[in-house]
Formats: sequence, structure tokens, C-alpha cells
Amino acid sequence: MSKKKVIVAGATGAVGRTMVRVLEERDFPIAELRLLSSSRSAGTTLNFRGEDVRVEELDAGSFDGFDIALFSMPKQVSRKFAPLSARAGCVVVDNSNAWRMDPDVPLVVPEVNPDDVKKHNGIIANPNCSTIQMVVALKPLHDAAKLRRVVVATYQAVSGVSLAAMDELKRESREALDGKTPHVDIFPYPIAFNCIPQIPQSDAFLENGYTTEEMKMHNETRKIMGDDRVRVTATTVRVPVVIGHSEAVNAEFERKITADEARELLREFPGVTVVDDPADQRYPTPLDCVDKDDVFVGRIREDLSCENALNLWVVSDNLRKGAATNAVQIAQLLL
Repeated sequence: MSKKKVIVAGATGAVGRTMVRVLEERDFPIAELRLLSSSRSAGTTLNFRGEDVRVEELDAGSFDGFDIALFSMPKQVSRKFAPLSARAGCVVVDNSNAWRMDPDVPLVVPEVNPDDVKKHNGIIANPNCSTIQMVVALKPLHDAAKLRRVVVATYQAVSGVSLAAMDELKRESREALDGKTPHVDIFPYPIAFNCIPQIPQSDAFLENGYTTEEMKMHNETRKIMGDDRVRVTATTVRVPVVIGHSEAVNAEFERKITADEARELLREFPGVTVVDDPADQRYPTPLDCVDKDDVFVGRIREDLSCENALNLWVVSDNLRKGAATNAVQIAQLLL
């Protein structure tokens, strides 16, 4: 397999750093790695395969001669630079929401719709972290019984915001335990020992009462599944967890699917680990999934209120499968 010249743009953020680590762990065939960031972080170094790689400032000429660029930057930056990369012949896998619902840009989860990669015109979108883990868990069930409707509540870690948000949770927790009133910088309310039903915290609620994160789960699920008839409604909540998103998923199908059948389908599906033994109090938690690439599923049970529905508890490392690993997997498909 020929080696590629690869870029990680936004390399110093939580997701960018994880992208670099996943490229190394998966032994991606790299001839040259270029790390890019804003001027604020340029000049720092990250270790890759035992060597320090200097982070360069992102500019219009950064992509010349490179093959694949993994972007983890704000959507306005991606809007500006992703087309420049594509025109330079460097295929972009973008982790922002800048391109996800563009009809000319494939939105890909490799376990679910790998063939959509072939439709790219130089840009491929990486879905929202909470959407990725949900569709991986639902895909084998959808193939078997045809998904009709999803009701999901998410419990999302602060690492989905930034490294600074992770630091804020730790600082606020120390302040609260010391009997002080936590000082809030990033979130609208204290996140330590609290739950905030607004993601992202920087956006106003939409006219329909939903957040943009909730609408992402609605729109992206339908695009990834390739079925606009699937109905999705979400409530997304930020919780005081450092890494690992959790989701309570209620899924309704066209035919009845038993809990035992669902467990068997999920056990056989790539990228899923079933942890479901209530008698032994075994079910996945965010701590179980840190630094792992699978989507973990447990608490699988039939819905007592709806004949053709199941309840699932779905957990995944949002920095890895929810972002960096999924992007690297897309890059692997490009090979």
C-alpha cells in the first residue's frame, strides 16, 4: 500500500491530538505528516512515532502536494480552507458541521455507509459525535427490522466542547468540594455536579425549541441511514463527565425485534461491544469506553409501551469513535 502525505489541521485541540494518536495506533501509511493550527498554537510540537513534529500555522498554501487532510477546526475555518484543500488535490475529512448537510458532500460512518465515500468531490464530512455512536448501534437493527422512529436523550461529556471545558469541570469540582461557589467561564451554569440541557452552550435555542445539536441528530441520522422516513427526536444534555458520551435510545421498528435477537445482531456487528448482563450489574459506563474505539451497548430491553420498540443504553469515547477514530477510518477507506 502506497504511503500518503497526511495533514491534521487543528492538531493541538482535543480531537486533533487524538487524531494524531489514532493515526499512529492504526499504523496509517504516512510518508509525511504535517500538523496545522491557528497562529496561537503554531510552533508547538506533538510527538508522532517517536519524533517531535512542529505545528505550523494554517494558510492557503498548506495543502499543496498532500493527499489527505483531517480537519478538526471551527466550521467558519473549515468553510474557508476545505475548498482550498480540495482544489489542491488533498481530500478533506472534516469534523465540523460546515459540510454535513451539503447534498454534494457524503456524511460517513464506515460501519454504516462506507460506499458513500466514493461520492466525494474532495470533501467528506465526519458526523456529529452523538450521531455516530447512535447510528452504529442502530444499523444492524435497522437492517433486520427497518427503523421507523428514534427517541434519544444524550448525556454528553465536556470533552465534546474543548480542552478548556475539561479543565473547567475539574476546577469547578475542586471549588465546589472546597465549599466555594464555582466560577463559570464556558458553560451558562456550573457543570460540576450539575446537568445542562443545552448543547452547544454557545448557541441560542432554535424557533422550534430544539438546540442545534438536537437537530443534528435528527438530520444526520436520516442522511447517514439514507432514509428520510426515519423520525428522530432528541434531548441533548451536558453532564459532569470528562470523556465518554452516553445515550438512552428508544427505537421503534416496522416489525417486532426481541431483546435477545437484538443482542445477537449487535454482538455480530463490527465496531460494537455488547455489555448486557443485568443479573451481574454489567452494563457500559463512560469510564469503560475511554481510549477505546468501539460503541458499547447495554440495557437492551423491549419497550413495555410499544410493541415494536427497544430501549438501548449506548456509550462511546466521543474523542475517538465520536470524532478522531471515525475520521481516520474514513481516511482508511480512501486508501
